Amino acid sequence: MKLKDITRIINGSVVCEGNCSDVEFISACGSDLMSDVMAFLKNETLLLTGLINPQVIRTAEMMDIKAVVFVRGKKPDSKMVELALEKDIILVTTDYPMFVACGKLYSAGMREEGC
Repeated sequence: MKLKDITRIINGSVVCEGNCSDVEFISACGSDLMSDVMAFLKNETLLLTGLINPQVIRTAEMMDIKAVVFVRGKKPDSKMVELALEKDIILVTTDYPMFVACGKLYSAGMREEGC
């Protein structure tokens, strides 16, 4: 699933778009525990989280995550956006809670488990 489809499905807004907007995401991982993300993540995974701190960007970088969706209307601060731009990581926000955002992506065909 492409980023434009994901943002449409979850009514998301792109905060910063790196050079990865043409990546095909095959799975999603909804978690606020970065240790779970590191333990169970698969390739081409979209990360959905309500956690707002630089550790999310650092985890995404380590795990080669190309995009992070912040749920529940959470918005990354300017330092997080700057770090994401530096690491070429896409940041998206949605007002949906994690359960609803994951459910909408699942209903739209994103089936492979990410974590």
